[in-house]
Amino acid sequence: MSEGAAKKEEKPRKFQAIRGTRDLLPPETALWNRVEQTAHEVFATFGFGEIRPPIFEGTELFSRSIGLDTDVVSKEMYTFFDPFRDLEYLEKLLGTSVGGQSSESAAERIKAIRGEFEKVSPGELLTLRPEATASVCRAYIEHNMQQLPQPVKLYYMGPMFRRERPQKGRYRQFYQIGAEVLGGSDAPAIDAEVIEMVMTFFDRLELQGVQLDINSIGDRNCRPKYVELLRAELLKVKDKLGADSQRRIETNPLRVLDSKVKEEQPIIEKLPRIADHLCEDCAAHYAAVKHQLEMRGVIYRENWRLVRGLDYYMRTTFEITAQGLGSQNAVCGGGRYDGLVELLGGPATKGIGFAIGEDRLILSLQESTSSLSASGKGVVATGRDVYIAWMGERAHATAIRAAKDLRKAGFSVELPPVEQKLGKALGQADKLGAKYALILGDNEVSEGLWTLKTLADGSQQKLTEPQLLDFLGKERSGE
Repeated sequence: MSEGAAKKEEKPRKFQAIRGTRDLLPPETALWNRVEQTAHEVFATFGFGEIRPPIFEGTELFSRSIGLDTDVVSKEMYTFFDPFRDLEYLEKLLGTSVGGQSSESAAERIKAIRGEFEKVSPGELLTLRPEATASVCRAYIEHNMQQLPQPVKLYYMGPMFRRERPQKGRYRQFYQIGAEVLGGSDAPAIDAEVIEMVMTFFDRLELQGVQLDINSIGDRNCRPKYVELLRAELLKVKDKLGADSQRRIETNPLRVLDSKVKEEQPIIEKLPRIADHLCEDCAAHYAAVKHQLEMRGVIYRENWRLVRGLDYYMRTTFEITAQGLGSQNAVCGGGRYDGLVELLGGPATKGIGFAIGEDRLILSLQESTSSLSASGKGVVATGRDVYIAWMGERAHATAIRAAKDLRKAGFSVELPPVEQKLGKALGQADKLGAKYALILGDNEVSEGLWTLKTLADGSQQKLTEPQLLDFLGKERSGE
């Protein structure tokens, strides 16, 4: 077979989304948009403003904030070398045959931009953000936001990246909605209001089976003593624990409390509880947070095993679960982190925040039977409000104007680009899930009375243009 024939028979590569990622398509994206719009609306009522940090940062930002001994930093981050900050790489790249240039030409290009590259360090590790709290804290420091009225209340939403094993509701590119309160005091009312805000958000979405768990993990005064006590007790039962828990005894004993291994549960249940070892200030703070939640009508459950492993986390920690997600049912986690901004080179700053796993939230909304009820509040209608079935050139001009006016009034409209027979047009309207078909022919144009067909029951009525807009407006508002 000739080389030309072999090339001719080659099949084009079938491109697919990378494992652990996926395309979000209509009609599902309508629900995503509703969730995000609800977040914008609810968070604004609590005085939060939106921040949009970059998708990648210097790797050290995350290794400092998340911790070098965590799985996220050691195994899961997408880290890459920024080659254009490295002169040797640049010379190697341009020293080869670049577009047929001679090595002399490439050398001239290197010389021309060398001065710019020498202003920066040769080479830099960058990481796609695995979470956004560190980025928000970096922005708080970089833009001197401590000079603003305190506290500064910020929220964000967008994609995050972790190279972990894909499973139900968990992807390598996943999405989070989160908020942070930075600066000011650590008053218990701040903690309670942050929790109240996220619970209000879930209530607005009618998320089902919501359960709020809270705990206090103390501070630098009392937690180290508890950690040592916990380590000592764990060492006594080390041979009964799995490999992961054995390793964590030395690196981070608190993480043992997170274990989901069935055989370890009776052992963990007998371990000392941090609530019994809080210092006086932390105990008072925790009691005040619970009181504030009760004043706001927020129902909670105390969970002594709810911990955070990093040193800058302190006092209030919370987690929210929802139905329809199996064993991995957490949709939100949060807590107080008064030492993080300082760790990243900023001034001593109080901080508390949360992150919502948007993928899991969407999944729970989709799988919730009550959210998929006839009320339609858990799902978003994805059809059209109006399909315009026009026939004839005169009707076409009227159809274009009608579509423009209806869209201006906020209705979704499908205007076919070519004339169709009425039967075909109504069939297409039905396939698109349209509620109404606006039928425009020569008679409708001449009389100024347009025919509106309700596709659910087949009923028709004649309406003037103002009457049409008034009727559809009342139908939308439920009058």
